[in-house]
Amino acid sequence: MKLKVLKFGGTSVGSKEAIIRSASIISKWSKKYKVVAVLSAMSGETDRLINLTKLFSKNPNPYDYDNAISSGENVSCSLMSIYLNSIKIKSKSLMSWQIPIFTSDEHMKSRILKVDKNKILKEFNNNDVLLIPGFQGINSKNEITTLGRGGSDTSAVAVAASLNAECIIYTDVEGVFTTDPNLVKNAKKISQISYEEMLELASQGAKVLQTRSVELAMRKKTKLSVRSSIKPNSSGTVVTEENSKLENNTVSGIAYSKDEAKITLSRVLDKPGVSSKIFSPLAKGNINVDMILQNVSQDGKYANLSFTLPRNDLEKSLKILKKEKSKIGYKRINSSNNISKISVIGVGMRSHAGVAQTLFETLGKNKINIQVITTSEIKISILIDEKFTDLAVQKLHKAYKLHI
Repeated sequence: MKLKVLKFGGTSVGSKEAIIRSASIISKWSKKYKVVAVLSAMSGETDRLINLTKLFSKNPNPYDYDNAISSGENVSCSLMSIYLNSIKIKSKSLMSWQIPIFTSDEHMKSRILKVDKNKILKEFNNNDVLLIPGFQGINSKNEITTLGRGGSDTSAVAVAASLNAECIIYTDVEGVFTTDPNLVKNAKKISQISYEEMLELASQGAKVLQTRSVELAMRKKTKLSVRSSIKPNSSGTVVTEENSKLENNTVSGIAYSKDEAKITLSRVLDKPGVSSKIFSPLAKGNINVDMILQNVSQDGKYANLSFTLPRNDLEKSLKILKKEKSKIGYKRINSSNNISKISVIGVGMRSHAGVAQTLFETLGKNKINIQVITTSEIKISILIDEKFTDLAVQKLHKAYKLHI
């Protein structure tokens, strides 16, 4: 049995016209393959459902919250199945608990543990297309759970991995670009990119693919590509294992995120165990810390420690750290939410020099100050004032000749 897993995002199922357009893509694939189509909720529907829950409570019960906001994907699947059957394509919509898609127990940010492929394969005895809701699963207590924003990408990759099938993510863009084409008009579509580069781009702000979906595809070695549902004949971008051809490009792309905040703790004792007292309470609060910078005083006794985190978690983090002040022992706490992060990414950095020099020279010429720098084998990330984000991305894109 030849299988193909397709995923359609909210804009690709956001209206009657969009559903019909996406159905034509499914129809073409179904002539050669048995197709699993993983669908998001219609564009704007999840936000509408979230706002509905907040009409009744600022902090709704997670169990009921997941039941409410997961309904949008089920509606998309049912509507798509209704239309496909009307044009004589044997289809059936399934809910996550019918498969089932097993997840961890927590609500709102659950993780997929296993997809039982047996139900899927059995249903293909009588159907050519199966519609499966993304973004959700069922935990050990038989409760509906949701995976967090962008979770439908992860659902699609998990299903594809369980079936040993290729996964094609259909979205409203033609593929992965060297940077945001809305910001840099001559940004180029990348025909092929490594799992590592895509993971870095996704985690650093590129919104084409969700981070966990790329992690899973890389771990399971699942074939993954991104295509446009509006221009389905476009070749899109293939995400693949690293190879010598990819290493020829020093820099593959530039990502940015304006969803950043920074916290600085002043005069923290520079001794073993203090960092744990800072970051353990934040981890327990389910807060992801990103960039970390520590400056030690001349006498070696104290340090100023700065770190970044998602802007939405700033107030919660400040509350946690102020509560832990006596245990941590800092003198002052300062915060900023008018910053952004820019990341320059490419596997070619491993074998090419001068990437950092180009970055520093470009920003220096344009009088853009760097607040924090972190590096890895294939990435340089910097923190700058948010008002310079657009200018920095545009100038760096040109400096690295990504438009050529």
